Amino acid sequence: MTFVTLSPAVEAALIDNRPVVALESTIITHGMPYPQNLEMARQVEAEIRAHGAEPATVAVIDGVLHAGLTDDQLVALAQARDVAKLSRADLAVAMATGQTGATTVAATMIAAALAGIRVFATGGIGGVHKGAEQTFDISADLQELAQTPVTVVAAGAKAILDIPKTLEVLETLGVPVIAYGQDALPAFWSRDAGLKAPLRMDDPAAIARAHFMRGALCLPGGQLVANPIPAEAEIPRSTMEPLIARANAEAEAQGIAGKAVTPFLLSRLFELTDGASLTANIALVLNNARLGAQIAREMVTLTR
Repeated sequence: MTFVTLSPAVEAALIDNRPVVALESTIITHGMPYPQNLEMARQVEAEIRAHGAEPATVAVIDGVLHAGLTDDQLVALAQARDVAKLSRADLAVAMATGQTGATTVAATMIAAALAGIRVFATGGIGGVHKGAEQTFDISADLQELAQTPVTVVAAGAKAILDIPKTLEVLETLGVPVIAYGQDALPAFWSRDAGLKAPLRMDDPAAIARAHFMRGALCLPGGQLVANPIPAEAEIPRSTMEPLIARANAEAEAQGIAGKAVTPFLLSRLFELTDGASLTANIALVLNNARLGAQIAREMVTLTR
């Protein structure tokens, strides 16, 4: 049985051993308003193609798990309302019941691995939410990184999270956290989370070799490449931290919890920054797409 339906372009690239980069779809349905979300999705796909790889946006449409969407499917997804947000726990149920859903980091990694796609570019991963010592609110993304062999390029963990605790959990799970081109761990909108990254690499070819070395050593899981937002696009941590604290307090006061927390916080920060957070978000996603394409190209070179 085929569990993932590939677009013709993605299928052809995989057959020909050409580089492919997976993309999630919750950033389209839950991360940005329409029409900016559609413009961003098209722009990210174009950026990947411009850097020599084929994009594979992942989503579940009427129960079918897709890796690679047509433009018509992108348009429909960008305009859809009440789209399910799918992670490891509910991906199979959505497919079995014919639902439409957008994939989180975890679900996108699962689809990528099933399709034979080694690299996935996103904005930021989920992690340990603030107050998790009471709520136990920890993203499934972290466990997925520990067990699914996909290299994930992100601007670190989302800055709305408890980044020190997220880093500790990743260390416990044995996930390589690699800062690209700097020693500091980036924090999504900001280049420096105030923490030193456990690992640093400056070369996409070395990152590709590390991916294959994990497989050769029979080590489960993938690796997280923390790619800092371009300097000209960043919002300093000193600016964002008080706004994040305010948005978190508002979410707690309103009883917002679980999967609803991240979309609420991102929407509220868009308001509090007068749209600057969205502009920075688009810049970092494009930056991650470029690096993802470079890594995917190097992986293909190593398998020829």
